[in-house]
Amino acid sequence: MGINVATVAPDRVYEVGMGFWASKTLLSAVELGVFSVLAERPMSAAELEARLGLHPRATADFLDGLVAIGMLDRAGAGASALYANTPETAVFLDRASPRYVGGLLEMANARLYPFWGDLTNALRTGRPQNEAARTGKPVFEELYADPARLEQFMDAMTGASLRNFEAFAERFDFAPHRSLADIGGATGLLSCIVARRHPHLACATYDLPVVGPIAERRIAREGLAGRVRAGALDFLAEELPKADVITMGMILHDWNLEHKKMLIAKAYRALPEGGALVAIENIIDDERRTNAYGLMMSLNMLIEFGDAFDFTGADFAGWCREAGFSRCEVIPLAGAASAAVAYK
Repeated sequence: MGINVATVAPDRVYEVGMGFWASKTLLSAVELGVFSVLAERPMSAAELEARLGLHPRATADFLDGLVAIGMLDRAGAGASALYANTPETAVFLDRASPRYVGGLLEMANARLYPFWGDLTNALRTGRPQNEAARTGKPVFEELYADPARLEQFMDAMTGASLRNFEAFAERFDFAPHRSLADIGGATGLLSCIVARRHPHLACATYDLPVVGPIAERRIAREGLAGRVRAGALDFLAEELPKADVITMGMILHDWNLEHKKMLIAKAYRALPEGGALVAIENIIDDERRTNAYGLMMSLNMLIEFGDAFDFTGADFAGWCREAGFSRCEVIPLAGAASAAVAYK
């Protein structure tokens, strides 16, 4: 069937193809602390230029560009104009906000943005394009060896997961269960959220020993030191702790199919009858047509690990039934994320 060229336009092609312009403008704004500075009060371009250390040539285009992409508001025009946060940037991009999600964007700016420049090479080779491509060391070994980079990674995971974990704590039926073990729990965020929402649960978060002090500090800061325990676990080498509910937030997508199935089988062995394994991920729709974020995340796993990938609810259900689970469901959470649940 022929295409009537008079009815189509390249606008969408340009929007996507040049999308890195807007992306990097926002990432640099987060890096510079634009939204945290504007949390104090609306400011003029001259004030922001001085506070942020901007060059006069860049100031107007940068700030007005942020207005144009919906990341800042502006009242007035010219030198007297005042710039202010939007409701979204005030809540989510001010570093002092308890809802701050900029940690993920900070990591994207520092790590992922340059690595994605090598996507074509990843597509041709199937090999990672991150630190591992330069040093030959696994990415987690690189991340966990540098305390500052590890903290940045932990903050990124917190920002990426907060709304999803809150939605999970609200929507999953915890009434039949008495214990939860979060595997690869990083700062203990999921365990803290669930423990606060469901006081009858005994919650524990497990990660590598180097992460323990970070988790303990964050748990204490939340006032939950008596409710949430932080344990050391190498989940690839050790069996999983027994619990009624085993959660894995953004864990399964880090691994290839062999490791995914291994972790699912370990969860099955650790759960009692009636227990549940929960994978909180950007679960791709079964038709692989609509969850663009999930599909782009899977490409990010290619860049980070090579053979790691994100998956559909049907994929998850098939692996879990193979391990012995009786039924599965997918619970939508926030944005592109869902909780894929397998019941024993």
